[in-house]
Amino acid sequence: MSAFVHPDDIRSRFSAALSALYRAEVPQYGELLTLVADINAETLKRDAAGADRLAASGELARLSQERHGAIRVGTADELATIARAFAVMGMEPVSYYNLAPAGVPVHSTAFRPVDPTALARNPFRVFCSLLRLELIEDEALREEAAQTLARRDIFTPGARDLIEAAENQGGLDQDQADRFVAELLETFRWHAEATVSAQTYARLVAAHRLIADVVSFKGPHINHLTPRTLDIDAAQAAMPARGIAPKETIEGPPARACPILLRQTSFKALEEAIAFPGEAGATAGTHTARFGEIEQRGCALTPAGRALYDDALAKKDFSALPDDWEALRRGELAWFRYRAMPEGLAARASTVDLDAMIAAGHVVAEPITYEDFLPVSAAGIFQSNLGAEARQSAYAVDPAKADFEQALGRSVVDEMALYRAEQEASIAATLKALGLTETA
Repeated sequence: MSAFVHPDDIRSRFSAALSALYRAEVPQYGELLTLVADINAETLKRDAAGADRLAASGELARLSQERHGAIRVGTADELATIARAFAVMGMEPVSYYNLAPAGVPVHSTAFRPVDPTALARNPFRVFCSLLRLELIEDEALREEAAQTLARRDIFTPGARDLIEAAENQGGLDQDQADRFVAELLETFRWHAEATVSAQTYARLVAAHRLIADVVSFKGPHINHLTPRTLDIDAAQAAMPARGIAPKETIEGPPARACPILLRQTSFKALEEAIAFPGEAGATAGTHTARFGEIEQRGCALTPAGRALYDDALAKKDFSALPDDWEALRRGELAWFRYRAMPEGLAARASTVDLDAMIAAGHVVAEPITYEDFLPVSAAGIFQSNLGAEARQSAYAVDPAKADFEQALGRSVVDEMALYRAEQEASIAATLKALGLTETA
């Protein structure tokens, strides 16, 4: 057996292959990539200091390859198997998102790398939602949907074999890694042939467009693939001139001098031709699901910061949330990565007071990028692109995290624990570099 390919490399290969696939299937995605690249280049040219900060923190190197995708699966087995596939690529399920209270009948997690080094190599992430069949009120339709999902296998035999091989061997060699990427790509491919009749499809759409999207096809086609921009407001304004019709509003927090969490926009979902099976032969129809999305990532907020953000969102007033990096840091409202500066390494430090060392220019604190998602943003993107009616009353149920984790086959990772660990590790590394030991 030859040496195993690093999971980060497999993830990079898969991300690139998926991007090429989606570009071929959705030509406007290619235009979106060009637009984002242009906006990013202009932003970096305009803000040299910001470009230097991005380069120093490792953000610049990953910017052009950064993507997040989204898929929706229908059964516990599909979720558990996709989790095993993502594990081959070094991606773990982080956080739990219950979108039912927002009128979207799914709950979700985000598969992504969790180690800062792995994120720097390739931060590919996939927001994966599991359909909640129990939220289909029509009992007969619910049973028909369950039977339809039970008949399909969204994974090729080759993909299943290679997932098992990776688990048994502890990895994949070069040939296996290439075949794994090719086989798994089939799960994400668009299929224009529906697996249900036109009549059943219409009933599923009446229940919820997203239910129809999950149940009616051979697999969980990738429904968007999102590049990262440094200026989402500029991207939103530039979309119409590129022949792209943007959604009306940008999801997430307002524009700020110090960006926080995540802002997203997208172009409206495509109306795509599909064929429905029937006794007299296939009948033509259309389906609306796939769209193009752009994101701008800010810094990760601490639990205290998130509480302030949630309150600000509810009041539609963000004045209580400081728009200043030092205020966010001193107030312990955001997570930061600390790094010793050459001046600090040259000096003989005599204190472990980070505030004093930052003031002296011996240490720099860089905001940690938010790698996750916002439930409100996610629900807003779903609703605006699927034409979903507001159904808060119908789906206003308690979170079913335990059910989701049982289907997943493991617990989701706590995103706050990841950010806290990164901040604490950076402090320890900084003090060590300065020849200091942190005390209580």
